[in-house]
Amino acid sequence: MAKIDESRPFLAVNIAVLTVSDTRVEADDRSGNTLVERLTADGHRLAARAIVKDDIPSIIAQVQAWIADPGIDVVISTGGTGVTGRDVTPEAFHAIYDKEIPGFGELFRMISYEKVGTSTIQSRATGGVTGGTYLFALPGSPSACRDAWDGILKFQLDNRHRPCNLVELMPRLMEHVKPAGA
Repeated sequence: MAKIDESRPFLAVNIAVLTVSDTRVEADDRSGNTLVERLTADGHRLAARAIVKDDIPSIIAQVQAWIADPGIDVVISTGGTGVTGRDVTPEAFHAIYDKEIPGFGELFRMISYEKVGTSTIQSRATGGVTGGTYLFALPGSPSACRDAWDGILKFQLDNRHRPCNLVELMPRLMEHVKPAGA
């Protein structure tokens, strides 16, 4: 059974939070606030925060800027993962993934099913990695953000989680990239 190995020192991860919305501002961004509260309460650092419109080029531009920032290890977005015409976050993320982490969306929907039943099929939550940065796209509700953080990310972004976690893989995420001049 998975557990936290208290004999290991905790390593804080630098996380950027992106809210995708045509209507939200930081003052009423309940989903973004939920993520910030959760990640900081668990000892991680909020490296950056932004709100962008439901627009593929805008989402990609912000995420790519954070991928290029060596001070950001993880990007978590909230919003735009549904099935309406305005929901384009998964398309933006899939356009820039080096590798998708299909199990993230599958596990999120399993956790969500326990709370919302078959309505979970409306979520296109997704995860992946690009340029050595983990990317996770969550639905735009505080409860979905809590479910994803408390049920998955809290553990996978904790280097003490056993039997394994995403943090211990961070030094190896760029193994396929050849150094300049090689």
